[in-house]
Amino acid sequence: MNTSAKSSALILAVPSKGRLQENVHAFFAQAGMPLLQARGARDYRGVLGGVDDVEVAYLSASEIAAALASGTAHLGVTGEDLVRENIHDADSRVALLEPLGFGHANVVVAVPQAWIDVRTMDDLDDVAGHFHGRTGKRIRVATKYVNLTRGFFARHGIVDYRIVESAGATEGTPAAGTAELIVDITTTGATLAANGLKVVDDGVMLKSQANLVASLTAPWTDAARAAASAVFDRMAAAKRARTMREVRTRFSSCDNSLVEEAVTTYRCVAPFGGPTSSGMLTLHCPPDTLHGLASFLRARGASMVTVAPIEYVFASDNPLFEVLQARLGAA
Repeated sequence: MNTSAKSSALILAVPSKGRLQENVHAFFAQAGMPLLQARGARDYRGVLGGVDDVEVAYLSASEIAAALASGTAHLGVTGEDLVRENIHDADSRVALLEPLGFGHANVVVAVPQAWIDVRTMDDLDDVAGHFHGRTGKRIRVATKYVNLTRGFFARHGIVDYRIVESAGATEGTPAAGTAELIVDITTTGATLAANGLKVVDDGVMLKSQANLVASLTAPWTDAARAAASAVFDRMAAAKRARTMREVRTRFSSCDNSLVEEAVTTYRCVAPFGGPTSSGMLTLHCPPDTLHGLASFLRARGASMVTVAPIEYVFASDNPLFEVLQARLGAA
């Protein structure tokens, strides 16, 4: 990474290409913090709109994990699979702060469909033992996920295997005769099926998605912490807004007992307290109870109830920053 960045700046590492980069851009833009690249898409440095002292570094997914582990990036967005695979003792070096809801994929054990008797990891253990006894060789597992594979196989007591590190299309190795089975990442399973493979029933090693990850070894200066607090505050405000709609009404018979009933029955919050002296009431309500709430209010005397989307809800707490502070204190 470029060492010319301000030493006090918070470094945010994000994917440099592909669908994951598009999702990351959309995620931060939705929180009012667009990722800005002064020289366009080919610029591997950028800033975070609306937040001071943040430098954005565009890196490959594996480079993001390495930067977080070494502390050259404070925050990063990358898949949990890469964190678990590439960072030794990951939980002591980084904090997975929040799953972001995109980049879903599973790391799985897949065997040839022709192995009709292999449905579980115990079945695979039996096959591996018989293969070793019959040929004198260990069964070959092609994968890019060497560390995850070793840990998962060890937990299932499987020892008669050897790993063939895959540099290309892992799913094609059994057909090519360079491995008997694979450990790979999949979203729909369609590519595995097209290559004559099936996922073992209990062979899902990790359900991964993009995560916001914090380095516990980075230099967390006061400026970097202040920038992280600002970023997380905006993220939390956008997240709260996505779960609620604003409901407004006014009628003379609206009182505190009615508000308490609405809050209890329809999972609302009254962000500004009970009704005003004129009967004006504002509630924040989850979308699935909106119609019930509107019907309830009209039955109690409201002639009109309006519903509007909410852009941001800023609250007094900053939960992600509190998690980060706790982890840094324990690091």
